[in-house]
Amino acid sequence: MVFDINEFLEAVSNVLDVIETDIFGVATNHSKRIAYFSNRIACALGLSPEIQYDLVALSILHDNGASLKILHDNLLGSSKSKQDFIESRKEHCTIGEYNVSSFPFLTSPEDIILYHHEKFDGSGFFGLRESEIPLMSQLINLADTLDLKYDLRSVFNNESLKDEIIEFIKDQSGKEFEPGLVKIAVQTISRNEFWEHFSDDHIYEVLRQITPPYKRQMSYEEIRDITKIFSHIIDAKSTFTMNHSSGLAERMSRMAIFYGIDGDEYWKLMIASDLHDLGKLGVSNLILDKPGQLTDAEFNIIKEHPVIAKESLEKVQGFDEISEWAYNHHEKINGSGYPRGLSADELDFNSRLLACLDIYQALGEDRPYRRAMDHDNAIIILQQMAQEGLIDAEITKDIAEQLLNFQHHN
Repeated sequence: MVFDINEFLEAVSNVLDVIETDIFGVATNHSKRIAYFSNRIACALGLSPEIQYDLVALSILHDNGASLKILHDNLLGSSKSKQDFIESRKEHCTIGEYNVSSFPFLTSPEDIILYHHEKFDGSGFFGLRESEIPLMSQLINLADTLDLKYDLRSVFNNESLKDEIIEFIKDQSGKEFEPGLVKIAVQTISRNEFWEHFSDDHIYEVLRQITPPYKRQMSYEEIRDITKIFSHIIDAKSTFTMNHSSGLAERMSRMAIFYGIDGDEYWKLMIASDLHDLGKLGVSNLILDKPGQLTDAEFNIIKEHPVIAKESLEKVQGFDEISEWAYNHHEKINGSGYPRGLSADELDFNSRLLACLDIYQALGEDRPYRRAMDHDNAIIILQQMAQEGLIDAEITKDIAEQLLNFQHHN
């Protein structure tokens, strides 16, 4: 199929930005502003469309490591103090770089996310200085630093704020920023029209317009190499789900082969397994990791995560079935599931299979309120649910037999 990687990046960027809601208390469109700012400077530098594309993609993904549970576990204080804490930890750079290692960039960039907090004078996390720092890392750092220090949404028609930003950049020439980059940046951002599109109302559409198009012929098997990246980001959201999507995908593979599912349908199921919990990036860890029973309000928030996944994935051409299966993975065949309360005749086989395997996988993992179950005890729970008319009885029977001696490989 012709896969529009821009569409997929747009879909994922919306959910990655939701992480900021959890960590910082407000959805900021931070990654989109970093992408737009760095791209405009790249244009002024005369960088190629291929480099510009990779820069936009890397800007969108630059803080993907911030989803890691250990980075925002037990964070206290204001949104700003939380933000400062995350940005001061080099783990989010290391993890973020690892996560994007399989992304199909156009110019084979290396270590851009790893070094996006390096400073020209060598005072960054890894002590790189001057020309040792990749140019794309320098561009992302410039944009990132300014967006964390100033409200870039408010600069348009605000001469005093614009002047303050320019003075800060000049002051950091030879310290945080490379002097030649400072000169180009100051020339570019001095124009009032540069700041016109940084508002939340404009940033999404203008980023779409300036991002070089990137469509390529890809099989669903090849696309799956990309979605595995995001399964790691999703699973890192909570200590209790560190292997959830990967474990689910392995079990889905076993069951799909058993059912004779192959070709595109097989790989679509693998992609759905990777991305079914995409919406959980938008759920607070205070809820995901709560040791006690959820309140009605908290459970209502949990019930939104399939909706978030659906709204993101359905925008990607060729993901119609994938988004539907992800949407349905908490539905029950008696109509008692969520978010839509679908009944048996509204749930296709693959939706039922994903739902059963999601429960089975979750039962085999530690949760705040219980220890992980072995296969036999997990199957007892599934069989009870099947007897109550909640999940498919035949699929439950097959899972009991086929996954008896299954071993997960991390």
